[in-house]
Amino acid sequence: MKRALISVYDKKGIVDFALSLKSLNWGIISTGGTAELLRKEGIEVLEVEDITNFPEILDGRVKTLNPYIHGGLLYKRDNQDHIKTLEEMNIGSIDMVVNNLYPFEETIQRSDVSHEEIIENIDIGGPSMIRAAAKNYKFVTVIVDPKDYTKVIEEIEKSKDVSLKTRQYLASKVFNYTAYYDSLISNYFNKLEGVDFPDIITLGYKKEQDLRYGENPHQKAAFYREVINISGTISNGIKLHGKELSFNNINDANGALKVLKEFEEPTVVAVKHSNPCGIGSGQTIEEAYKKAYESDTSSIFGGIIAANREINKEVAEMINNIFIEVVLAPSFTTEALNILTQKKNIRLIKIDNIDNGEYEELDLKKVLGGILLQERDNKLLLDDMEIVSNRFPEEEELEDLIFAWKAAKNINSNGVIIAKNKATIGIGLGEVNRFWAVENAIERAGNKIKGSVLASDGFFPFKDSIEALGKAGVKAIIQPGGSIKDKEVIEEANKQGMAMIFTGIRHFKH
Repeated sequence: MKRALISVYDKKGIVDFALSLKSLNWGIISTGGTAELLRKEGIEVLEVEDITNFPEILDGRVKTLNPYIHGGLLYKRDNQDHIKTLEEMNIGSIDMVVNNLYPFEETIQRSDVSHEEIIENIDIGGPSMIRAAAKNYKFVTVIVDPKDYTKVIEEIEKSKDVSLKTRQYLASKVFNYTAYYDSLISNYFNKLEGVDFPDIITLGYKKEQDLRYGENPHQKAAFYREVINISGTISNGIKLHGKELSFNNINDANGALKVLKEFEEPTVVAVKHSNPCGIGSGQTIEEAYKKAYESDTSSIFGGIIAANREINKEVAEMINNIFIEVVLAPSFTTEALNILTQKKNIRLIKIDNIDNGEYEELDLKKVLGGILLQERDNKLLLDDMEIVSNRFPEEEELEDLIFAWKAAKNINSNGVIIAKNKATIGIGLGEVNRFWAVENAIERAGNKIKGSVLASDGFFPFKDSIEALGKAGVKAIIQPGGSIKDKEVIEEANKQGMAMIFTGIRHFKH
């Protein structure tokens, strides 16, 4: 008789699976709560301590860590020396392990959990068993995912055994599972010790969905979410309407959310290719939408809109006048939903706590042969800004400068933002030359540029940009400062009658 060792924390489907094994003449070994459940359902089980001749000790910390268990799992069925050893030591074969681990992930996400409880939810025996079974997959079946119960039973019913191909597939799931599990533990201890960049790092992510394709149709892709589901992110958004999000949708939506979180008053961000093409703040969400739309009425077409206030009937009607891929908002009125859902392809995503900016994740960028990790750029340092020009910005100009500075922080370098009345009117970004970014922004601002302000994510290496901006009608500039040409730049600002602020901090984004 073949035997399965069943010991699961997640007991979903386990009774039906055990009944199916029994009907196929398998013996069942079990422990603790799993054994109790199976007995209640009339399933005969053999306790682990009946196999090991040793009771559970240390409050259950030690129960399956025993040669009578691991010998039965790890011996090679085609090795006569192994078989002889088991016969001499009276160790029985264990041909299947069904196990899932203590809920460490769920435990660390609880707000009321203690360190001691977290430690007790680090599984030891479970990982040892399933790794042993997975190592010996040539002879042993190991199941850690209830979704695989049906497949295994069907193969046993059909062929009286589980195929080698399936056992290998199940083993691969085990090593993914234990690697993920251990990553949670290691990252918990890194956080406990205040270690942001450990010598060795393992990052754990869970697949949220397979995507239709990546940046381009010929690229495969999937979306993975952070271990802890942080509110106010695309990973915890609820799709109210439309088809599944694509790779580019998710990337662009993330770009929109990053910008949106900079602003407290009603704000709308329009994004194309993960960069804002329009940002507007106002007294109402309707006013904010109009400003964002009028920033660039062409580029917003086919883009993504993010709002930090509820989408109402008036905003929905304006959105419905153009082609928009995705709308992100904390909520939608019933009237807004009735209007927007008339278009079947638009995606409507409800994101609770959309303005939440309190999360400590690291920023990750993949490079060939490695990854780059850095802290999130979450500083503005406006309290330390210094007015370096002869002219001080007027109150309205100062409000626009702060608005533009927040926007410039979130565009690709070299990047500049021209803004007026808390709306972007000209965006120049992603240039290798800052003057080119300035030229583009001036051109895009057009005749609205008179009396506007500009924010630059980096310093100005030469005075040529200041001269061009002054002649175009820009009245104030905010920038990091720090160039060896700062004196010349300030002199040019004074010559043009412009106000200039140094922040002392740059916001490159590559």
